Amino acid sequence: MDTKAENGVMQEHQELGWGKSLPVPSVQEIVKNDSQSVPERYIQEHKNRPLGSDSCPVSSQIPIIDLHLLACGDEDERTKLNFACKEWGFFQVINHGVAEEVLQKMKTAVAAFFELPLEEKKKYSMAENDLQGYGQGYVVSDQQKLDWGDLIFLLTLPNKYKKMKYWPVTVTGFKEAIEEYATEMHKVTEEILGNLSLLMGMDKDGLRLLHAEMKQAMRLNYYPTCSRPDLVLGVSPHSDASSITVLLQDDEITGLQIRHKGGWVPVKPIPNALVVNIGDAIEAWSNGMYKSIEHRAVTNEKRARMSIATFLIPEDDVEIGPVDSVVGTYHQPVMYKKIKYVDYLRYTLSREMDGKAHTEFLKLENE
Repeated sequence: MDTKAENGVMQEHQELGWGKSLPVPSVQEIVKNDSQSVPERYIQEHKNRPLGSDSCPVSSQIPIIDLHLLACGDEDERTKLNFACKEWGFFQVINHGVAEEVLQKMKTAVAAFFELPLEEKKKYSMAENDLQGYGQGYVVSDQQKLDWGDLIFLLTLPNKYKKMKYWPVTVTGFKEAIEEYATEMHKVTEEILGNLSLLMGMDKDGLRLLHAEMKQAMRLNYYPTCSRPDLVLGVSPHSDASSITVLLQDDEITGLQIRHKGGWVPVKPIPNALVVNIGDAIEAWSNGMYKSIEHRAVTNEKRARMSIATFLIPEDDVEIGPVDSVVGTYHQPVMYKKIKYVDYLRYTLSREMDGKAHTEFLKLENE
């Protein structure tokens, strides 16, 4: 970027250059004005609707990883992590060291933002050429089906990338809660990255160095109630363009579903646990040894739901593609091309969410 940050935060006219999302109505307001109707644009095509018949009741099988054991170098726990990433691409993390008070303050801050009047929330709306702020993501055309949810997207680390005009600082404790949670998420993701580095045949700081200057972003999601949850999706099926993602779920409502062996598996919340998933960048670096997994969010007829997704993002100019240690150790043919990360990110953000379709762009044509 050709301009410098002032006071440790991004100047207001600086843009990330990742893409944009078109403005659409607030779903929260749609429900507030008419809780029984579902506008046509939100009704999914039949093949995409969350039918009960395609949901698998095996949520209890999703691996659970003890981060404290990983941090202590426990080999059995690292083996469990390897299995979780290879077979599921998702796992729940316990004993992560993040205080319950920090998690609760984060949830309270997010709830307080979405409780603001619409006109107040709109002060933090995404600009025409930016992805940070309040609105919806991945809206690239006036014809596409929309997700049943609102969000606010913020870059949270490093400090120089924060755009404070999108931070609802009028919400008491919002800035402090986000910053404290961001610091804790940085610690969690570094420990997971370190163990994945070892499993990929690198030194423990291997993946961290591959990221160069790591960015952290958060997507704060609000899914209103829906009178017809069988017709809509809170978030359409997709994989994450990040390297890894950490999700803080609502403790009482199951909304996240992951694709596993052809079915959709609900991820039942474990109180105060974190849900971690492999992103597309790790899939490319690992040459497909660890794959990012398609996931979606469903809605609830009785209760609104919130979640907080934290994304670990490589520096724009970093090259993603199979690392030598994976290709050499496992004697695999190279399956993914080398590509600048920002080029992949722009590619994904210029398109609708579409399952795992975006990762085909990463693969060699002769794969």
